[in-house]
Amino acid sequence: MQTREPVGGARPTSRDVARAAGVSQATVSLVLGGKWRGRVSERTAGLVREAARELGYRPNLAARNLRLGRTRTALLVVPALTNEFFARVYAGAAAVAAEHGFGVVVYPSPEGIGPARDPFASARAALDGVIASSMAAGALDAIRGADLPLVMLDSDPADPASAAQVNLDIADGMRQVTDHLLGLGHRRFVHLASAVPSWTFEVRARALAAALGAAPDAELRTVPAPLDVSGAREATERALTGAAPRPTALICDDDILAAGACKAVRRLGLRVPEDVSVTGFDDLALATALEPELTTVRLPAERVGEEGMSALLAVLRGESPAPGALPVTLIPRASTAPPGL
Repeated sequence: MQTREPVGGARPTSRDVARAAGVSQATVSLVLGGKWRGRVSERTAGLVREAARELGYRPNLAARNLRLGRTRTALLVVPALTNEFFARVYAGAAAVAAEHGFGVVVYPSPEGIGPARDPFASARAALDGVIASSMAAGALDAIRGADLPLVMLDSDPADPASAAQVNLDIADGMRQVTDHLLGLGHRRFVHLASAVPSWTFEVRARALAAALGAAPDAELRTVPAPLDVSGAREATERALTGAAPRPTALICDDDILAAGACKAVRRLGLRVPEDVSVTGFDDLALATALEPELTTVRLPAERVGEEGMSALLAVLRGESPAPGALPVTLIPRASTAPPGL
């Protein structure tokens, strides 16, 4: 792609971006307005964004619809940025925000979950809207009264407090896990369930119970565990030593729990997957750092952030974002095999 600087060093316009990318101004508007999916190809959208970056194009904020906001700042509330998944959610949200002249302020909930004070003297004066994970819902209590548009991520669609939701197809992810393990021949399962009270983990538990309930000879036991490696290891050791016959597969709500489960299996003198198969959820970098590498469900974290910011912008324009769940994908690796392999 060849680009050309605007004549006389003038500020580049959307017409300049369209010319550089070889597309129409309408296409530029769709891409930079975050409304291109389903209308413009991924390749074309990439060409437009690349041309905008090379030209140093910035939207004319004064010409934008004023309903897009006063402060052009969104608050992203997540459990903790030390969790890779939420760092990637932020990256996606920030990328879309930057294309629209918005900034994203990140507010991690103290200790990962639970209530927190309003991070601003007046949230209504400092922000145009809020994007929040259901895992940090308690942190929203102090700012719910600010009457700000709220977009919830991975949360109950029936929540009346949110203007929009961006959800993952978590239930389908758990169905993919169970189909994979049942297909390998497993029938005795332990669900290593996150002890964090959250809608997303409730969905996993319901989907798992429903999927295994349809297999008449399957046995399922649920063991709650703190969302950390050491707590998951201790919970797994109890689950494996207190059961006869021993379960052949551990289905974990999260890759961090799965890491703890793998440690427990080794400490008990067992092997993954020869004695016990282990699955995770999220597909963090940790999944391929484990040995053997972890079978897990890949969640498109950056896409969650992108769609969350796009939904907030739509709400600010007075539009209703289309509902729907983002697809997730099972990634089979070496931590699962037929029982007794």
